[in-house]
Amino acid sequence: MGFRVAVVGATGNVGREILNILAEREFPATEIIAIASRKSIGQEVGYGEKELKIVALDTFDPKGVDIALFAAGSGVSKEYGPKFAKAGCVVIDNSSYFRMDPDVPLVVPEVNASALKDFAKKNIIANPNCSTAQMLVALKPLHDAATIKRVVVSTYQSVSGSGNAAMDELFNQTRAIFVNDPIENTVYPKQIAFNVIPHIDVFMDDGSTKEEWKMVAETHKMLDPDIKLTATCVRVPVFVGHAEAINIELEKPLSHDEARNILREAPGCLVIDKREDGGYTTPLDCVGDFATYISRIRDDETVENGLNIWVVSDNLRKGAALNAVQIAESLLNQGLLTLE
Repeated sequence: MGFRVAVVGATGNVGREILNILAEREFPATEIIAIASRKSIGQEVGYGEKELKIVALDTFDPKGVDIALFAAGSGVSKEYGPKFAKAGCVVIDNSSYFRMDPDVPLVVPEVNASALKDFAKKNIIANPNCSTAQMLVALKPLHDAATIKRVVVSTYQSVSGSGNAAMDELFNQTRAIFVNDPIENTVYPKQIAFNVIPHIDVFMDDGSTKEEWKMVAETHKMLDPDIKLTATCVRVPVFVGHAEAINIELEKPLSHDEARNILREAPGCLVIDKREDGGYTTPLDCVGDFATYISRIRDDETVENGLNIWVVSDNLRKGAALNAVQIAESLLNQGLLTLE
């Protein structure tokens, strides 16, 4: 016996990764349904050793589906998420649409799995922003040990966070530079190849971008509303893997050695921190892995009880697909979702 599981947006980067992870982790499913827009009819996507034919979203009847993992953007989630939920399906949504809804749990299982107990209010659970997810996996154990007062984070986010078109743009621009072809920008407002862009999502009235606002708001909802956090989010010419330089101010003393030992034991964390050439993790090192990697753990002597850490993760996995599957697994482990 197992669950009927639908993946909505199965042809996108995150949707394909969800299918890979469901297979890798042997999620107890008797049926996996790959759903996408009508234009994807005729395509197939991989699930373990199987190939699944795409089913059209606009004509799909969600009745009888136990879990739906949405990876198709806010517009699709807004329209179809409540329809699936009303049909009795638990919706786990990767878009930003439901994240700030007070009746929708926003969850990273290593951080606040207990919030899942309230999922039945709307039958919808939200997955956080990719940059927030990996940051909070690293911050939660430190907050439990010494209470975080303030965080300053700068992100170095790969182009896969913007989708397939952005990955193509980086590739095409890089090639164009080497063969002296014209550089074309369609996804980003400036050239991304051999460049960095301090702009992710739309600008807000206070000068922040929405990506930066998300990191603040989601940290407050999932970890602690009293933490002061400021973020600068930057797109970098990397295909997969987000990195973050995080400066932390704590209420209680916590040395770098103590922090390192705490993080080594923390769920979802993998510490690689040797003070030598190459003794740290880069985005390239984490591609295809489940862990949130932590390196460069050191004291910050400019403030009382300060720490610096470097955090790297595969954004398509922990930042999106893996976290969504882990939410489904946590529902089962807590007995919140069972087969009738």
